[in-house]
Amino acid sequence: MSLMPQGPFGPQTGFPGPSMPPGTGPSSPQFPGTTQGPFGPSTGQGSFSPPPGSFGPQGGPQGVQAPTAPPPQFTPPKPLVSAYAIDPGAISGCLFRNTFIWLTNGERFWLYPVFVGRTSVAGFRWNGRFWTYFGIDTNRIESFSCYW
Repeated sequence: MSLMPQGPFGPQTGFPGPSMPPGTGPSSPQFPGTTQGPFGPSTGQGSFSPPPGSFGPQGGPQGVQAPTAPPPQFTPPKPLVSAYAIDPGAISGCLFRNTFIWLTNGERFWLYPVFVGRTSVAGFRWNGRFWTYFGIDTNRIESFSCYW
């Protein structure tokens, strides 16, 4: 009787079970100041750097393109009613649509949202000449209005 876990094709090797610590195998070279983690070598600097190619040419997430045209030329009228906090469910209806945003600090701009999270919105912000990738907490948004 074997104490090794049994899989459908015989003894199961690898995870889960006893294994060598990361970076100690025969094909894992170690260099001073680095450690081997689940996603490859780490320098231990404590900062996150995204994998190469994870952001597209306009600075947005891979596979998400900035709009190819500028936003409308007009500034829409500000809605008369605004909430204390913007509901992510409400602003998610503006995904992939030109959306005019009014912030609590008085700033206002066109945004083309591509992501709505529980407490944030991200997308492409029009700076007057081109679209740049941008993200903001929903508690900083006073009001918004989206257009086709």
